[in-house]
Amino acid sequence: MYFNGDPSTRKRVDLGGRSSKERDRQKLLEQTRLERNRRLWVKQQNASALIIQKWFRGRKAVEAEHSRVREQFYGTYGKHCQNVDRHSFGPDSEFLRQLLFFFNAQNNNDFTILVETCRLLLQNVRDSGDIVSLFAGVNYSTKHALVDYRVKQLALTCIWAIYQNRKQLKDQLVTVSRDSSLPATLLLEAVVLLIDPKLPWACKVVGYLLQRNAFALFREIVLTGKENTRSDNSIRNASPLERILSLMIPHIGQHPCICPNIDPQYSFSSQMLTIPLLWQLFPSLKEIFATQGLSQHYIHQMAQCVRNVLPNDVSVECPGYACLLGNTVETAGAALCHANCSFEMAIDLAAVTTFLLQALPPIKSSSPEIRQSSTMDEDDMALPDEMEIVLNKDLEQQIAHAMHSRFLLQLTSVLFGGISRFSNSNHGLDDKEVRAIGAACGFLHVAFNTLPVERMMTVLAFRTELVQVLWNFMKQCNENKKWPSLPEQLSYLPGDVPGWLLPLAVFCPVYKYMLMLVGNEEFYEQEKPLSLKDVRCLIVILRQALWQLLWVNPVSHSNSVKLVKNTSPYNGNPVESIKQRVSLVASELLSQLQDWNNRQQFAPPSDFHADGVDDSFISQAIIDGTKANDIMKRAPFLVPFTTRVKIFNSQLLAIRQRQGSHGVFTRNRFRIRRDHILEDAYNQMSALSEEDLRGLIRVSFINEFGVEEAGIDGGGIFKDFMENITRAAFDVQYGLFKETSDHLLYPNPGSGMIHEQHLQFFHFLGTLLAKAMFEGILVDIPFATFFLSKLKQKYNYLNDLPSLDQELYRHLIFLKRYQGDISDLELYFVIVNNEYGEQTEEELLPGGRNQRVTNDNVIPFTHLVSNYRLNYQIRLQSSHFMRGFQQLIKKEWIDMFNEHELQLLISGSLDSLDIDDLRMHTNYAGGYHSEHFVIEMFWEVLKGFSLENQKNFLKFVTGCSRGPLLGFKYLEPVFCIQRAGGTASEEALDRLPTSATCMNLLKLPPYRSKEQLATKLLYSINADAGFDLS
Repeated sequence: MYFNGDPSTRKRVDLGGRSSKERDRQKLLEQTRLERNRRLWVKQQNASALIIQKWFRGRKAVEAEHSRVREQFYGTYGKHCQNVDRHSFGPDSEFLRQLLFFFNAQNNNDFTILVETCRLLLQNVRDSGDIVSLFAGVNYSTKHALVDYRVKQLALTCIWAIYQNRKQLKDQLVTVSRDSSLPATLLLEAVVLLIDPKLPWACKVVGYLLQRNAFALFREIVLTGKENTRSDNSIRNASPLERILSLMIPHIGQHPCICPNIDPQYSFSSQMLTIPLLWQLFPSLKEIFATQGLSQHYIHQMAQCVRNVLPNDVSVECPGYACLLGNTVETAGAALCHANCSFEMAIDLAAVTTFLLQALPPIKSSSPEIRQSSTMDEDDMALPDEMEIVLNKDLEQQIAHAMHSRFLLQLTSVLFGGISRFSNSNHGLDDKEVRAIGAACGFLHVAFNTLPVERMMTVLAFRTELVQVLWNFMKQCNENKKWPSLPEQLSYLPGDVPGWLLPLAVFCPVYKYMLMLVGNEEFYEQEKPLSLKDVRCLIVILRQALWQLLWVNPVSHSNSVKLVKNTSPYNGNPVESIKQRVSLVASELLSQLQDWNNRQQFAPPSDFHADGVDDSFISQAIIDGTKANDIMKRAPFLVPFTTRVKIFNSQLLAIRQRQGSHGVFTRNRFRIRRDHILEDAYNQMSALSEEDLRGLIRVSFINEFGVEEAGIDGGGIFKDFMENITRAAFDVQYGLFKETSDHLLYPNPGSGMIHEQHLQFFHFLGTLLAKAMFEGILVDIPFATFFLSKLKQKYNYLNDLPSLDQELYRHLIFLKRYQGDISDLELYFVIVNNEYGEQTEEELLPGGRNQRVTNDNVIPFTHLVSNYRLNYQIRLQSSHFMRGFQQLIKKEWIDMFNEHELQLLISGSLDSLDIDDLRMHTNYAGGYHSEHFVIEMFWEVLKGFSLENQKNFLKFVTGCSRGPLLGFKYLEPVFCIQRAGGTASEEALDRLPTSATCMNLLKLPPYRSKEQLATKLLYSINADAGFDLS
């Protein structure tokens, strides 16, 4: 309010945080930096302009000098070399110096002069026979530097001229022509002449050409000429271009050759072997490449640097890696069979083929025998559209044919030939053995995912020592509890990957294939291919590996096994890929070993069970996406059978409860005539929807008098109906099923000759069996093992044939072991059917009537015969039965059990009819108790019954003649004995025992003696009076 005497104004504050002086300083620095950059750019621009001007002036001067020398050349030697003679090629002549100086391949006159020069050169050499004196005169040693330089330049100029004019010369490049005056022929013949290995300058000239990337030029020349190949078949000589390559490839820097090493990117391997089907163009070159040991050098070169030296692909259908693989392997067989073929060469070859194979898309088999006996479904072989890569058919065929049985034999023989002496060594694994195992397994693992598997399996399983070598390796590692890491450059897997993964990925499918073909006598008695002791050890290894992969360190869950089977094992994450692969093949092999153990036990069932299965595992198993649920889908045998049954029952119970919550009243009521049970059941059940089938069905029986039987169906009558209908439907007299010699049932192949609608009946029977299992009703239907396999959608093999026809199985085993000439037996690829007196002949493959069985094709023949009997002949009946079955029972539920266990799920076992177990789980009512004298008599009488009468009693009180699979503890509701008749009057004692099957209730009068109780009880259970006694 008052003036205080201070005349200064208030100081202004910049809220930006910086003073104006600081802003001005930053602006100045930025302007300075921009100005400096602008001056630098102007300086660089001026310097670049000077360089461009200098280059332009230089080029103008060179062109002017070229024109001057060219005109001088014309004046001296003529535009068409009409003044050229023998002395023009000498060291003192200016002819070659001037020509090589001004030559321009795109100048037509220059090109014509070069062609004429080559013609004159060839003519002079033919006339004199001495090319050295032609170029060097009298004394080569004094003029060798000049002569060598001119020869190098002339050879390179000829190749360059062809390269620059390759499109105009495309018809002359790779063919052999009768007209030797063609420009390309003259130029190439001149190069052949100049690099003759007998000449003193040969190594120097070839080395010069290699350093100038001559193979890259030849690659483009060949690819251009390849499209216009029109060879004269009457001319057998090699083309000039083929002869040039044949003369150049031996120059590999080994004594006496003095050629320098060149960049692998421009070597023969990377530039020429990546041309599609090279050996079809140059068959003579193939012989030289294979027989002179050159392939060993080039394969070693590829092994060092194949990852980084491949040129651009010729086309999408002919990628460079595929061409290199086909050309390399096609000639590798000849190198492998040489006596001096080294172990290192086999290691290099395995490494190269492994790297190249892993990039290939899967190649399908083209053999009809293999296609028909293949274990894979065609859907499994199909790749998703976005992943599909289609190779050129000829290239694909080259690769498939190159990987023939002899190649596999030779490669494994060289790799394993030197390690057999270490197989039983107690001194640890030899480094050579580890390298051989790594190379073989790396190659075969990729080959299994790429090439037709069946062709390789026969060779590997029965003509090599692969299984024995791998088993000795795995066995020793397991005993030492140490698995060595396989070399990364051989397996293409990181060094920290467990050492057991790759050997198992190869061993499992090959040994599984062997087990498909060996007979029972070989496996159990002769103990081939592995002793039973070794098989028990193998079971432990497989079980531990699977538990590690699926539970301890599980691989990423995959909804599709197809990706595991068909994608390249090294695309994406190679470790995850091989883990998925091993989990698949190990699971398949362990499942197969369990089947062998079920046929004739050699190992306790607990050997197949993992140690970590507990109550928490069971609770997780029914939840999708959990590790336990994944194990139940991929390796259920790791879980004890009783545990799997509990999981199966809990899944069924959950669905029944959900279905029951949808409606209070039963919608489906059947009226069934006992003397027409099959027809009535078929007509009424076939009309139900899938949802209705899951619901409750109530049954009323009509007796032979047309009167509805007494009794209200609370579940017991339905169980009786299911047992009676299954007995009638599966009766062999009805014609839908047949019996084996062991009285086991399988679909009748001739069912269509008896029933017009036989396939509809099979669909109905599949639904019927599924309904019984869905409701937990055991039915006494003994199926043949091979038919149970069809419910699991499994393929049956030769060792499954005894479950159908023991005699046919013995005959096929006899053929397989036959030591003589099988063709003398006059067998053909046909099979004879005899159904109801009508004999027909079927071909096992197209043209089978004309194809004789020989020692070479007897194994495919046994495969095809067993396939026809076990799979093909009943395919329609089985497929319709399975469709009906899967209306109620999901495939993933059935896949939890093997065939032996599936039969137990259907029928239970006689062990389940344990009277002591029933007594322990019985309730009492109406005054009875466990120590009542009537009850004591009852149990004594029941234990004294025959097995048949015990089954009749069980059916009388529960509606089913088989006890619960896991024992009477799981009978619902619990079995109960109720006192009937009140007092022990004569009238009460004259009554018969009755039952209420819906409640598993026995109404038992208080009989006074065991004889009376036994008589009355036997009468009731055998009266066959329906429910009139209720």
